[in-house]
Amino acid sequence: MVKKRTVISILGTSLDAGQAGRRWERWRPTVSLCQQDDLMVDRLELLHDRQFTNLAKLVAADIAQVSPATTVCRHVVGQRDPWDFEEVYTSLHDFAAGYEFQPDVEYLVHITTGTHVAQICLFLLTETRRFPAKLIQTSPRRDGPTAIGEYRIIDLDLSKYEKIAARFQREFSDNVAGLKSGIATRNPAFNRLIEELEQVAAHSVDPILLMGPTGAGKSQLARRIYELKKHRRQVEGAFVEVNCATLRGDAAMSALFGHKKGAFTGAASERAGLLRSADKGVLFLDEIGELGLDEQAMLLRALEEKRFLPLGADEEVGSAFQLIGGTNRDLAARVRAGQFREDLLARINLWTFSLPALRERPEDIEPNLEYELAQYAGRTGRTVRFGTEAREAFVGFATGPRGVWRGNFRDLSASVTRMATLAAGGRIGEQVVAGEIARLEAAWHGAPEVSGEEMCAKVMGAARAAELDLFDRAQLEAVLKVCVGARSLSEAGRELFAKSRERKRSLNDADRLRKYLARFGVTWEGVRE
Repeated sequence: MVKKRTVISILGTSLDAGQAGRRWERWRPTVSLCQQDDLMVDRLELLHDRQFTNLAKLVAADIAQVSPATTVCRHVVGQRDPWDFEEVYTSLHDFAAGYEFQPDVEYLVHITTGTHVAQICLFLLTETRRFPAKLIQTSPRRDGPTAIGEYRIIDLDLSKYEKIAARFQREFSDNVAGLKSGIATRNPAFNRLIEELEQVAAHSVDPILLMGPTGAGKSQLARRIYELKKHRRQVEGAFVEVNCATLRGDAAMSALFGHKKGAFTGAASERAGLLRSADKGVLFLDEIGELGLDEQAMLLRALEEKRFLPLGADEEVGSAFQLIGGTNRDLAARVRAGQFREDLLARINLWTFSLPALRERPEDIEPNLEYELAQYAGRTGRTVRFGTEAREAFVGFATGPRGVWRGNFRDLSASVTRMATLAAGGRIGEQVVAGEIARLEAAWHGAPEVSGEEMCAKVMGAARAAELDLFDRAQLEAVLKVCVGARSLSEAGRELFAKSRERKRSLNDADRLRKYLARFGVTWEGVRE
């Protein structure tokens, strides 16, 4: 069954008028639509301003002469200023919203008549399927009867155009490669994750949550997402990053939301805060699970209403940013423990991506070696390469059961940096690899267990340790064990004073730990040695 055809057209106030009695000698775009031998128009929806009603009637009468089978329906679409984009778009959008499109009818939108603004609006409304139609364009003939003219139908289904589809695919591939830092990863699950993330990053402004162990690459991936959005001109502002584990008490509120001068002791000047710094950009809150409950409440309101109240301020300020959260915590478990707001988790859990640990992607270790060597060359200006046997030995160890990679890509980056630094003549040999493997195994599997008493003696000296009361020595032994297992003073402080932090009694865990060690004449550097 042949579908009936309906054309939607704006009255051309100049071209459709012609020249009075000589109008049949000239090309008139709307009339031309109905003069084509191979284009049957069953119905013409003619849109016009009220002041051109007489012209619309004349055009309808002329169409009745050349195509009696065509039904012309006139619609008054009021536009005070035909060059006002907002007004024109709104009027055409309202027409489309109120029109009853039929599934068994073929629709064409005539894009030749009207102002340039109207033509742009018709294109946008058709491209977004507000008008479920194809475009039709008419023009005078270069040869043959000029008055009748010719037409061309334009289908906006871009997937039908091979060159355009190929270009989209190249762009998609480039974006995916950018998110992976140009590393040709071989892990199927990770590749699928990145491909989905590319779609989300390109088309969504909602929060994104990146989950995964420390060192899995959350921070780097967040920055790549920002760079992709910046390249596509989807953000204008900056990329702002903060590790929430370093924020506590008034310092957290001030860092995130800003403060007025005098808002608290030490607030000598006004501070904008990170949320305002990320306006029209991207805010990456790493370790978002470490935020206090008060900060979580304010963050939720800032996400939902784009407004918040700086410390000590009487008036709210605004910031429109996209949030990317990073965490190695089970946020659902923290909700059950009362440490994370359920409503905030629901808000940021729309797009959640779990980054696998490096040991779950052994096939990606070798491609990442080249990436890390390129990064090293960029930092130092020194090009380093693996010897063939040395590479095989390292990859065999790294991808085998002995490769623990507790620090994930941070461990790998540090390992490559050490080998590149020690490479004589810019070539990493088997001896350097053997030394690095021994170093990694010692770090991962540890030295023989040292008793707490021996640890105190090692750090303080046996004579001073012997003078300690049993109570002080037992407490110091427990603290030193935590320090030895931690990667930084801040990390050790967070573990030791976790309960105090929940009650906000500890504003600076690292400083508190440093002062405790100093009571015994011990320094962090001494413990690490």
